[in-house]
Parts: sequence; structure tokens; C-alpha cells
Amino acid sequence: MTYSEVALARTSDVDERIQTLGKLNQAIQRHIIGQKQLIESLLISLLCDGHVLIESMPGLAKTTAAKALAAGIDGKFHRIQFTPDLLPSDLIGTDVFNQASQEFTFKKGPIFQNILLADEINRAPAKVQSALLEAMEEKQVTVGQSSYKLPDLFMVVATQNPIEQEGTYNLPEAQLDRFLMQVILDYPSHDEELKIIDLEHNYTLTQKTSQEEIIEARRLISTIYVDDKLKDYIVSMVQATRTPQLYSKELANWISRGASPRASLAALHAARAYAWLYGEKYVLPEHIQAIWHNILRHRIALSYEAQADNISKNQVIDALLRVVAIP
Repeated sequence: MTYSEVALARTSDVDERIQTLGKLNQAIQRHIIGQKQLIESLLISLLCDGHVLIESMPGLAKTTAAKALAAGIDGKFHRIQFTPDLLPSDLIGTDVFNQASQEFTFKKGPIFQNILLADEINRAPAKVQSALLEAMEEKQVTVGQSSYKLPDLFMVVATQNPIEQEGTYNLPEAQLDRFLMQVILDYPSHDEELKIIDLEHNYTLTQKTSQEEIIEARRLISTIYVDDKLKDYIVSMVQATRTPQLYSKELANWISRGASPRASLAALHAARAYAWLYGEKYVLPEHIQAIWHNILRHRIALSYEAQADNISKNQVIDALLRVVAIP
């Protein structure tokens, strides 16, 4: 059977929800000019119950996009500026003594949102990163001896500046791996910027999706058909980042650390969500290729030789795409 024949037999009940999410995608893109990749990545991460790391200069619609997404799902949104003096309690909350009841009560911090924008995440110290990692990994925060659940629909949209390094901390590898995608934004074109200056940022979207629909969509996305050959391709691509010497001397010189098996899982989930977002009932090879850069970029480390030669991670991923055969 072909991809389409198998897929149609397994996913005939999801058409309406696919159309709803597709319309939400289009509605948000009308509010955010020239950042299609960003909107796609936010929606894919939302559908995969994942988080997004964005690297860009200021003023490229990161906050606007996160606000629009929260408005599109009737969710709560909060932006917090990460600074070197930020404390875990500033993020997750703290116990406050109630004189009337003579008891401590928990006062929630700004992390108890649906969409949390963590601005300049790499400026916060290790203790804050540890608290955020628990929230991203387990959807809960711990204060003292008690743990508190975050909303079922919870997503971190984190940003970092690609140029400023003073006063920043390297994100732990475990935390980087918890981001489903890393997106690098570029400046808009001349025509796009003309449209931007005429655009009024209004977050009242006519097309909305309920949080219940998003949670149900997460379950149904697992029914999107992926052929075994494509699964093998995903694993081969991730394996190639760990054994680059088997493919080319050039790649072996460029990659110092490959991606973990979590990258394979992330690619599979993201490819299914990508197909879903555009109304497909099965994953095609081009769906996987469309998400590779954002999946692998933050999961591989460049060697000193690659950095000295100004080789970018995008160039490394392009080279991997050329040498790993796609079915």
C-alpha cells in the first residue's frame, strides 16, 4: 500500500480538527508578517507538548507571536525578563506567612501560565535554570516540601540574543535538549517591513481554538501515519550526528557532540504535527526535511575546528542532509 492508502484508512476522523488548526495558523500569520517559520514552530511545539528556543535580534516579533498564539487558544500569557539577579522564587512563587490563619500559603509565580515568554533566558543563574527545567520536564514546580502542578497546556517560549555574551550563562545540555525546536530569526525583507509598519497589532483573533481541542489534537496526532522507511531515515539522520566519521571526514571534523535519541523522538512528533498543520493525513519525506534544522540545531556541538573556520550549524545540517539517503 502507498503512504496515502494506509493513512486514509487510519485517520479519516480528524479532518475537522486539522482544518481548525490550519485556520489558526493562517490567522496568526496574518498578524505576524514575514515570520512564517516562527509561527509554524510555535504551533508545532504546542501540538507536540514541547517548548521553543528562539535566537534573534530584538524587534523581530517574538513577543507579538507568543501573545498572538496565547490569544488564539484563549490562554494566559506572561513575559518575564531573565536577569543575573533573578531568583527561583521570582519565577515559580514562594510560601507566604498568613498572619490571620497562622499558616504558610503558596503564592504562585508568573510561571503558572499557558504561554510563558522567558526573555533572554541565558542571563539567569543556574538555580533559576534548574527550577525552569523541572517545569519544562515535569510540568510542576517544587517549593520546600510541596510540588505544584502547572496547567495541562503549558509552553515555554525562550529567547536569547546571538551577539551579547557578557553577563550570560551557557544553558545546560539537559535543558537545551528539552526544547523541541530552536528557531533562528532573520530580519524581514523590504516588502515585509513595509507591511509591518502599516500593521496594527490586535490580538483579538476571529479564528480561535480551544485548549481542549489542542489537548485532543495532541492525542490524535499520534494517528498520523509514518512509514517504517521514514522512521528508519529519522534514526539514521540522528545516528549520523553521533558517527559522522562513517559519512565524511569533513563532518567528523565539524561535529564534536551528536544528538541524543530524544532528537529522533522530537523529529517524529514534529513531522506528524507539521503534516497535521497542513491538512495531511500522513508524513511525507519533505515534512521531515522541513523540520530538521530546528530539531538538530541546538542538539549538536561544533568542534573548535568548525568554529575557527566559521562553519555554522546550519551548514553542518545541510551536509548531513546531503549524505544521509532519504527514502
